[in-house]
Amino acid sequence: MKRAVFVSVHYWGSKRKAGFHWLADALWRDGWDVTFVTAAVSWLSVLRRDHRMDYDLRSEANRLITARERLHSYVWFTPFHPVNLRRPLLNTLSRPVFGRYGALGIGALTPKVRQADLFVFESTAGLLLFDRFRKLNPRARTVYRVSDDLRLLKVHPVIVAAERRLAPRFDLVSVPSEPMQSLFPGLRQVRVHRHGIRTELFDRPWPNPYPRPQTTNVVFAGMPPFDTAFLVRAARMFPGWQWHIIGPLPGLPSGPSIHAYGEKPFEETVPFLVHADIGLHTPTWDPGVESRKDSLKVIQYTYCQLPIIAPDFMQATRSNVFAYRPDDDESIQAALLAARACERATITRDGIYSWDGLARELAGEPAKEQAGAA
Repeated sequence: MKRAVFVSVHYWGSKRKAGFHWLADALWRDGWDVTFVTAAVSWLSVLRRDHRMDYDLRSEANRLITARERLHSYVWFTPFHPVNLRRPLLNTLSRPVFGRYGALGIGALTPKVRQADLFVFESTAGLLLFDRFRKLNPRARTVYRVSDDLRLLKVHPVIVAAERRLAPRFDLVSVPSEPMQSLFPGLRQVRVHRHGIRTELFDRPWPNPYPRPQTTNVVFAGMPPFDTAFLVRAARMFPGWQWHIIGPLPGLPSGPSIHAYGEKPFEETVPFLVHADIGLHTPTWDPGVESRKDSLKVIQYTYCQLPIIAPDFMQATRSNVFAYRPDDDESIQAALLAARACERATITRDGIYSWDGLARELAGEPAKEQAGAA
């Protein structure tokens, strides 16, 4: 039996499912023994009211939890972890301490690290475990799956420095888009691997969750940042449309046509995507945000053959994306009308792959079958 260790910022039992969840699940379904490590969790997370603490991670701290046969969760809870202190002087002074993060104890995780055939690291503070893992197990294949641009995440500089130092040492650096590829100039082991989806979940005959299916139902499913000013303007312009917002988004406007659901388990979210008329990919601007132009959200919307609304700074290249200028009523209205008039049957699913094929590629194994859109 082959064994993989995933090092992520995400918690295995979270309602929200990120790409790392699906990659781990894909290898598990392929017969691997999988250990999913949640890093960047410490007493600082408690003080900062990290949303992950809603799951009472302290009860699982530093214990190897069996979620199901061959799949284990390990919450690496430490006294501290690198956090951006927001002031250059404080970040400089804290660098020697935060630089020791990877040397903190890993306890019950050690045997899994020694036995692993594959390490998959996310772009998070968990990168600082790389040297530790390599010392314990120099034979395992190492993959850096870059889920986000660290600069966009505004992490502590010690993590950015670790990425710069360690990226050349990985067997594979996997990025989800071309803009992300440019972060690693000159590295031959960099490959563009777009996000996959669980095609069989989206292909199920889901019942329509919308109470008013006869009207235009617009959906957003995801995380901050979210352009609330866009929602205010759009809901005012089209009061008959229904706006459905799924995710932990504080400060949403209220109104009879705006429906905020909070965080939902992924399988409860899928019907909202399948039966929607338009999908929103509407972040606020931040330097580097264009690297998310082909995010997992966009790929899921496209598989559902939804027209997508996005701000013009996302530099989208998909034909089903309709751009607006932020805070511009005329362009917002034009984008929404064009999306509503879009002939959805013409939206292609070409180039959308399953997580299974991507997981096997990260593992350095040939695909069992050709992975592609259903």
